[in-house]
Amino acid sequence: MEARDAELNKELQATLHTRRELGEEYEPALVESFLAKVEDRLDATVDRRMRRLMAEQQMAVAREARGPRGSVDAWGERFGFAIVSLILAIPLSAIAAVNADLPGLLVAWLGIVGVNAVHAMHRFPNFGRGRRSRGQESDWED
Repeated sequence: MEARDAELNKELQATLHTRRELGEEYEPALVESFLAKVEDRLDATVDRRMRRLMAEQQMAVAREARGPRGSVDAWGERFGFAIVSLILAIPLSAIAAVNADLPGLLVAWLGIVGVNAVHAMHRFPNFGRGRRSRGQESDWED
């Protein structure tokens, strides 16, 4: 900012020097010229600030669009978690079936489904909760 002030100060000194050389009859034109330079400088500053403000607003909108935990690809995260749980389900199922037959297999799969359900609820806090507000009745209630 100081460099800009020094540049503007030079312009002012040059305008005053020119006024002394040319005389008072050119004073209105010299003042208009100097004020036009100041106005251009102000316009550039305002434009720069507006661009910065708009960029900050766009960044805020982009951050809000990313989701609650800042992940850009929530679907990819869920899909990856599901794939890993299915891959791990194979050896867990084999171990459970060999050691505890059908009840062990059911317990293993209930655990796998439970882990995925907890992951889904953590990702979507309103998942499984009613969307009704107080005083609003369901179509299914008598």
